[in-house]
Parts: sequence; C-alpha cells; structure tokens
Amino acid sequence: MARRMATSAAWVGLPDAEVVARVLDGDGETFAVLVERYRRAFGQYASGVCGDPDVAADAMQEAFIRAFEALDTCRDPERFGAWFFRILTNQCHNHRTRRRVHQALETVTLTEPRSADDRLRDREIREAIAAALDELSPEQRDAFVLREIEGRAYAEMAELLDEREDTLRMRVHRARDAVRRRLEAIV
Repeated sequence: MARRMATSAAWVGLPDAEVVARVLDGDGETFAVLVERYRRAFGQYASGVCGDPDVAADAMQEAFIRAFEALDTCRDPERFGAWFFRILTNQCHNHRTRRRVHQALETVTLTEPRSADDRLRDREIREAIAAALDELSPEQRDAFVLREIEGRAYAEMAELLDEREDTLRMRVHRARDAVRRRLEAIV
C-alpha cells in the first residue's frame, strides 16, 4: 500500500499525457493522479449542473470509471482534461435534476408584499424558465450553466468545452432567447 501511494505521489507533477501513457502501459493505479487532479478542477461544475453535491459525486465517480475504461480512445492525451470534461458533462446530464434550476430561481426575494395571485404567477414563471432550460440542447445548457449560473468567462468556457468563444456566445444567446420566448408565451 505504501509503495502504491509513493508511486502515485511521484507522478503528481507529470503532464497528463505522461500519466495516461503510464496507465495504458499497465500501471492502472497511476490513474489516481488524474482522478485527484480533475476531481478538484471540475467538482464545482458537476455540482452546478447536477444541483446536488451527492448527485454530482455520483456523476464524477461514473465519469472517472468510464474514462478509465475508455482511456485507450483518448486521441490526444495532452488534452485529457477536455476529453474527460466531455465524459463528465454527459454523466452530469444523465444524473442532473431540476433542483439546481429551481434553487437558483427560488433565490429571488421580493421586498414588497405579494398577493396569492402574484406568488402563483412567480411560480409559473420559475416553472417556465426551468422547462425552457430542460428543452435546450445539452450544448446550449452547458454553455448557459457555465456562463449564467457559474459566471465563467468565455475564454475559460472555450478551454473546458474545447469550443470556440464565438460558438459559445451564440449558444448562450440562443439559450437566453429560448427562455425569453417561453416567458413571452405565459405573459
């Protein structure tokens, strides 16, 4: 056991491509280096998309299992992080619940007294927004969550999603339009 930890610890500073090569050469335990590196890097993203830390942890675990099992399909080990992010994104979508969107929408507080009709209307609006987000493509939803909920810069989003910034700007714009159209239908 001590030998295993020492082996992984020795490779913590290695670039992803070297760690991937060692894993593919039969040292599967070295994959723990990538797990530790990307668990920290993408943990907040997973929580944001899934809406629940426990669900996010499950999605992360499954994403790492899938990445380990398919590591030989990673065409560019130098970009392991981007490749893994796509796997994680798919897992988060498989696990995500509506709770995160509802929680974000529920945080809006009103300073004036609201009638029962106004509260009902507010709930209808929140439900319409949540429904609009559920109707987005996974690519648009990812861009929207990263930009509007997490507040990430387009440059950072481009690196994570391995997309061009102008493509991501368009996805966020289209997501906003979809939400706006859904709201117009109930107003």
